[in-house]
Amino acid sequence: MRQIEKDNFAIEGMVCASCAQTVEKAVAQLPDVSEVAVNLATKSMQVEHGSQVSVQKIMQAVKNAGYAATLSNTLDQAEFEAKQAQTKARLLHKKHQTIGALIFAGALLLVAMGPMMGLAFPHFLDVMHSPKSASLIQLALVLPVLWFGKDYLITGAKALFARHPNMDSLVLMGSGAALLYSLVNTYLAVVTRHHHDLYYEAAGMIIALVMLGKYFEDLSKQKTNFALTSLLTLVPKKALLVVDEGKTKEVPVAELKVGDTFLVQAGQSIPVDGIVLAGETTVDESMLTGESLPVAKSTGDLVSAGTVSQVGQLTCRATRVGSQTALSQIVALVAKAQGSKAPIARLADQIAGYFVPVIMVIATLGALAWLLTGHSLGFSLTIFVSVLVIACPCALGLATPTAIMVGTGKAAKAGILFKNGTALEQLSQVTTVVLDKTGTITQGKPTVTDVLAKPGLDPATILQLAASLEFYTKHPLAHAILQASTAETLPVSDFETLPGRGLTAKIDGLTYFLGNHKLLVEQKLPTETPLVKQARSLTQAGKTVMFLSTEKDLLGVIAVQDPLKQDSRRAIAQLHKLGVKTVMLTGDNEKTAQAIAKQVQISEVISDVLPADKAETVLELQAKRQKVAMVGDGINDAPALANADVGVAIGNGTDVAIDSADVVLMNSDLSSLAQALLLSHKTLVNIKENLFWAFFYNCLGIPVALGVLTFFGGPLLDPMIAALCMSFSSVSVVLNALRLNRVKLN
Repeated sequence: MRQIEKDNFAIEGMVCASCAQTVEKAVAQLPDVSEVAVNLATKSMQVEHGSQVSVQKIMQAVKNAGYAATLSNTLDQAEFEAKQAQTKARLLHKKHQTIGALIFAGALLLVAMGPMMGLAFPHFLDVMHSPKSASLIQLALVLPVLWFGKDYLITGAKALFARHPNMDSLVLMGSGAALLYSLVNTYLAVVTRHHHDLYYEAAGMIIALVMLGKYFEDLSKQKTNFALTSLLTLVPKKALLVVDEGKTKEVPVAELKVGDTFLVQAGQSIPVDGIVLAGETTVDESMLTGESLPVAKSTGDLVSAGTVSQVGQLTCRATRVGSQTALSQIVALVAKAQGSKAPIARLADQIAGYFVPVIMVIATLGALAWLLTGHSLGFSLTIFVSVLVIACPCALGLATPTAIMVGTGKAAKAGILFKNGTALEQLSQVTTVVLDKTGTITQGKPTVTDVLAKPGLDPATILQLAASLEFYTKHPLAHAILQASTAETLPVSDFETLPGRGLTAKIDGLTYFLGNHKLLVEQKLPTETPLVKQARSLTQAGKTVMFLSTEKDLLGVIAVQDPLKQDSRRAIAQLHKLGVKTVMLTGDNEKTAQAIAKQVQISEVISDVLPADKAETVLELQAKRQKVAMVGDGINDAPALANADVGVAIGNGTDVAIDSADVVLMNSDLSSLAQALLLSHKTLVNIKENLFWAFFYNCLGIPVALGVLTFFGGPLLDPMIAALCMSFSSVSVVLNALRLNRVKLN
C-alpha cells in the first residue's frame, strides 16, 4: 500500500500569484507527488507525496524555480515568537526603505514637474533651467530610489531570467524602460545641451509607490493571522512543577513531561493538558470552546492547556504535553486550514499562470501599435510602462487565501475548526443538515424521569430490582437506572442479554425480565393493563420505556429520557432561518423520535436506523441532489460523516483529532453549527467580492493604460497613477477580507 506523507513548507521570495503558480508547477512535476497547494497570503506550501520523493527533492525543486523552501511541520510557541520577531524586523526595515524611497521620489517629482506647475525655484537653483544640470540632478535623485527598491528589482530580474516572470518583473520592465529611455536622453542633453524628454520621476515614483503598497499589504496581512497569534500566546512560558512534599519549582513549560504534577494558582493559565488531583476552581475555556461561561473543575476533571483558572488553586497531573495538547492540535488545524485552498480559487490560479506573460505581450503590442500609427516614442513608452505597472496578479492571488485566513481564524475563536478551505466553501452550499439525536440534539446523558409500580409495590423497589439487573451491562440506560436507584443492588444469577429486547436474570431464585415492549409481547403478558397504557403515553412524550416483569406478571415501568440541550430549539430555528432543511437520523423508535423532533421543530425524521445504515441514508439524500452536512459525535457516526458533503463533529473541548469530520465544533452546543454556516456563507461572499474586484480592476485598468480614453478626448494614464492603482488593488483585497472580523456570530 502506498504510504502518503504530508509536509508543510515556508516559501521565501513569492510576491504575486504568478510566483505561487511557478512553485506549485515545479513541485507538482516531481514523481510521486499527489497534491500541492501553495498559499500566497501565508507564504506556505502543503505537499502530499509518496516515499519516492524526499523532502530534500521538494526543496530543491522550489530552489530551481527561483525560490527557497524550509520545512515547517511544527509550529510551537518558541518558533512562532521567533517568526513574529523576524516579521516585525522585516516590516520595520521595509518601512524605513519605503520612507527613504518616497522622500527621494518626492524630491525627484518636484524637480521634474515643478517648472511645469509654475513653481519658482530660488536663484541658487537656477541650474534647474539648464537641460544638462536638470538631467544630471534627476539622475542623482533616482539612484537612491533604485537602491531602496533593489530587492524588488533583483527579484523581478531573477524571475525574468528564469523565464517565470512575476509582478516584480513587470515593475522592473516598466520602470527600467522609463529609466533606460531617460538615460539615453540624459546623454543627449549633456552632449547637445538641448532639452529632451525625461521619465526619471515616473521610474522613481513607480518603485516608491509599489514599495508603499507592498508595505501596507504586509501590514494588513499581519492582521489576518490574528487568531493564530492569539492562540499561540495563550500558553504560559513557565509552570510550577511540584517536586517534593508540596514544594514547587518554576520550570519552562517545555520541560513538563506526562505524569509530572504541577500547580496552577488563581488567575494563571494552565500550561499543559492534565487531570485535577486536588483543589476546586472555575476555568475560563472560551479560547477552546468559544463558550463564555466558566466551567467548574474539581478532583478527577480534565483541564486543557491555555485555559485560565479563575478563583481557586489546582494541583494537576500532566496527561498531554507539547504538540499533543488540545490547544496544539487546534493550532495545527487552524494553520493547516489557513494554508489550504478552496475550489473557488481554481479559476484565479489558472489565470495567474498565464497572467504576466500575457500582460508583457499586451504592453509590447500596445506600444508598437501607437508607435506605428504616428505617435511619438515618448507616448508609446508611456503606454508600455502604464500597462506593465497597472496589471496586478497580486490581487488575484490574495483574493481567496486572505478571506480563508480571516474566516477560519474567526471561526477558531468561536470554537469552530474548519480542517481546510474546501470544507469552508462546501458548508456554504449545504441545503440539508442531518442531525444525530443522542449527544447532538440531546445531552447524551439519559436520566430516569418516571417510575410506575403495580399496586402493592414501591417504586423504589422497582428501581432496586432494575438496577440489580442492569449492574453488569454498560448500556447508557443502565447507567441512568443505577444513578437513580439509592438502594443497594441485589446479587443476581443466570444473567443473559436478549439482543434487541432487553435482558433477564434471577434474583433470589425468581426470574426477572427488563426490556422493551417486544419483550413484553414475547412473554405473552397482558398489553392493555393500566400500567401499559400509562407507558404508551410516556412513549408519546418522547421517553424511552422499559418494562420490569416476572414470567407471569408485569411489576413496573421505568421511563428514561435524554434531555434536550438548552440551545437545540434555537439552533435549529437558526438553521431554518438560513434556508437549510433539517433531518433527524436516529436508531430510536419512531414515536420517541417524532416526539423529540416536534419539540425542536425538525423538518423530517428518519428513525429505527442502525449505525451501519446511517451512511447509506446520507447517500440516499445526496442522490436527491441535496448537499448534505452530517452532524454527529464523530465515533458511531463516522461512516455517515465521511459520506456527507461536509462532516461536522460535535466535540467536547478536548478531543479535536476526529479524522472523519471536516468541521469540528469544540463545544457541544448545536448553535455553533448555525454560526459555522453563517460564517461560511459570509466568507464565500467575501471571496467572490475579492475575485470580482480583482478581475474587474484588471479588465478596466489595462484598457485605460492602453490609451482607450484618448479616443474619447480623455487623458493618457500617467505611469505614476498606474503604480498607485496597482498598489491599492492588493491592499483593498486584504482590507475587504478583514471585514469578516466584523461578522456577528449570535
